[in-house]
This record gives sequence, structure tokens and C-alpha cells, in this order.
Amino acid sequence: MRLSSGYIIVGAYADKIRRTLFAQLRDKIKGGEIDSKSVAKAAADLNKLLYEILVNKLKLDKGDVVRVMVEYDVSDGEVKWSLDTLNIEVFKRVPEDEIKPIVEDAIGRIEELEEIEEAKFMVEKAGETDLGDTVYFVNINGEFAGALVVTPLNGEAIVRGAIVKPNPVVIEKTRIEIGENVEDALIKLVEERGKEVDEETAEKIVNEIKGMLG
Repeated sequence: MRLSSGYIIVGAYADKIRRTLFAQLRDKIKGGEIDSKSVAKAAADLNKLLYEILVNKLKLDKGDVVRVMVEYDVSDGEVKWSLDTLNIEVFKRVPEDEIKPIVEDAIGRIEELEEIEEAKFMVEKAGETDLGDTVYFVNINGEFAGALVVTPLNGEAIVRGAIVKPNPVVIEKTRIEIGENVEDALIKLVEERGKEVDEETAEKIVNEIKGMLG
């Protein structure tokens, strides 16, 4: 199983870890596979470790934002953390007196910024899968941005995939008319039908599609 705190300020991470763990193990507690005291102890043990890392070592402020992710198993009535999977993301709070002059500078350059060319998507055929589907890579201003897999279907196609930048989105299975220009149809789909997700989810889908090429 996998626990994720979501994005949370340092001052509230311990309670979020505890509540999330209890929520994930609710059915196992009801079924007698593990008791609530063991769950509480496991949450406390993890929170002690996180306090050492976040507060004592990283010296984070209570208003800084973190996301904690770690995998675990439940066996013999205990939560067993897989600490080798522990991943911590840190986003430090920027003081208002540092932000204000940057905001004022950007406002003063608004006409200049409006002239900057908007990001443009492009798609290119990357190859075919063993099942006969076609994989397309999506680029933005010349940089790799995501991947799509296209399944042909009587003049139409089923498309799914994900984009990792500029904002992570997933393209859920969608039927489109491909016509003569598949690339234009795919670009329109990416621009109009993407559903916002977290970066990890988008990257997982992109890597899955890349793996279809062998």
C-alpha cells in the first residue's frame, strides 16, 4: 500500500499522516486484521522520523509545504513501513517582502510579456506497438512534453495519454475523427480535452506508453 500526505504545511503534516493512515486501514481495523493502537503507533513512529528530517535537519518553517509519500505493508497485525521508498517533496514559503518587488516588476513589463510567443504543441509519430497501435510523442517548443497512444477504429481512433508540461494533464480514452491529418486532430485533443492531474500520475502514464514501444 502507499501513503501520500498530499500537499500540506509542515505545521500540519503529523495530523494528516495519522488521519490518512487510519482512513486507508479502516476496513482492516474493522475486520480485525490490525487494531487501532498498532495503526496509531505506526503513524507516531513515522511522524517522529519526519520531525527529525523536516524540522531538525531541514530546518523548515511551519508555513513551508511538503508532500510525503511512502509505501507500507500490513502483516502480523502491524504496519511495516518500506522506508527505502520514502520520498519527501519540499516547497519553501517565500516571504511577502521578497514577492512584492517581483510582482511589481512583472506588472511593469506586462506589454513585453504579452509579446512572448505562446507555447505550441507538436506531435510526431514515435512508432507502433505489438498490437498495432501507434504511439505519438508530444513536444512543446521543441522539448518532449508527453505521449499518446492511438488505436485505429474504422476511420476514427481511440486516443489516450498524458502531458507532463507545461501543466500535467491526462487525456482519458477519447474517440476522435482522424481524417487526413492525424497530428492536427491530436494537437486539438491535447489543447482542449486534457484533465489536470498531479505530475506523478502524468509521468506514470507517459512512461507506460513509452514502454509499449519495447
